[in-house]
Amino acid sequence: QTKKQITMAEIGGNIAGAYEDVRNDSTETTWGVFKYEGKNKIVLDKSGTGGLTELGANFADDERAFAFLRVTTGDEESKRAKFVLVSWCGESVGALSRAKMSVHKASVKEVCRDFAVEKHYTEQGELESQALIDEVTKAGGANYSANS
Repeated sequence: QTKKQITMAEIGGNIAGAYEDVRNDSTETTWGVFKYEGKNKIVLDKSGTGGLTELGANFADDERAFAFLRVTTGDEESKRAKFVLVSWCGESVGALSRAKMSVHKASVKEVCRDFAVEKHYTEQGELESQALIDEVTKAGGANYSANS
């Protein structure tokens, strides 16, 4: 009797396009949300131009999702775009689905490769913009705004 292997997730082709769109300095897009279509396929659900609060409005208590987010840090002298890989697992998600997420995250990372910070959230109250900006700023190196 062999244990059933958790398989990698199938990644919809539209995720790569959304990832490039978020990374592209000449587009307005700042985030893309990737949700499950069935048990093992992850596809682009939605993208937008707001921040973490707007992104977080797409997460529900009973679902799993991933997202890629652009955060702009720095001051007038030096603005930099940094990227965050977000995983969401609502509190109502079952144990098996929750366990599969870590394996599926590896599949998402094959497409969304470049990010400064990785965050995992389970409830809306954790989606705090300033805390995330502070963490991204720390991960990003020089912070000149502290000298003003």
